[in-house]
Amino acid sequence: MQEKFSLWQVLVLAVVQGVTEFLPVSSDGHLAIVEPLIWTSSGRPPPSMDLTIILHLGTLGSILVFYRDRILRLLGEDRRVIWLLMIGTAPAVALVLTAKLLLDEVFEPILKSTFLAGLMLPVTGAALIWSEGRPAGNRDYRELSWLDSLIIGIAQAAAILPGLSRSGSTIAAGLALKMSRTAAATFSFLLAIPALAGAGAYEGLKMLRHPAPLSASPVNLAIGAVVSFAIGVVAINLLQRVLLSGRLHWFGWYCIALGAIVAVMNWPR
Repeated sequence: MQEKFSLWQVLVLAVVQGVTEFLPVSSDGHLAIVEPLIWTSSGRPPPSMDLTIILHLGTLGSILVFYRDRILRLLGEDRRVIWLLMIGTAPAVALVLTAKLLLDEVFEPILKSTFLAGLMLPVTGAALIWSEGRPAGNRDYRELSWLDSLIIGIAQAAAILPGLSRSGSTIAAGLALKMSRTAAATFSFLLAIPALAGAGAYEGLKMLRHPAPLSASPVNLAIGAVVSFAIGVVAINLLQRVLLSGRLHWFGWYCIALGAIVAVMNWPR
């Protein structure tokens, strides 16, 4: 019988997901690092796509709750932003679908690569430090052009690699386009809604077509979703404060240091 993730393991992953999905330190990179460390049984951990989906849906709920007023405006005065979000989502959709449909067997191990996460984390760190050093802009996300949105969307698509932070990449791109710190964060998280929902739907349909045992009990999966949601709300609040205080570079140096350690420890021999 296949072993499953226990409650404490699910809770650890839920906390990691909730914190790192919004703080610009790469949630996929941290999950790739942490998951093998907490699996104490012999052999490899079970496939955990179902757990990953559940935890991502929990953090999606965090965005929907935290930005509920801005989301409601998309149905009225901010309808134009919907088109910007669609343009910004297109690069990630094209990249992910191409990789999944044509290179799935090669692509899946890449997303789980701890070594690659170690290499990419310093890239995230450098982007954060660079963007923090630029003069502050004052553009609102509602003032973006379609080209601006596409540039931010390309940054989001690149973050499919473990260690490249989705929020860090998109916020850094927004700051480079002279957006205010608050506007860059808001657009980044609004852009995460279709990305997280689409990824969850795609993987969910894939699991329905190719059923496999759950990696954790249904109760533990539900608890994990609730914890990732609650931690996600706290993390969004924290990131807002860090951005306004001009201390985004703290996360940059953290990513560089962690990436160097992980890359050295997992260097191919």
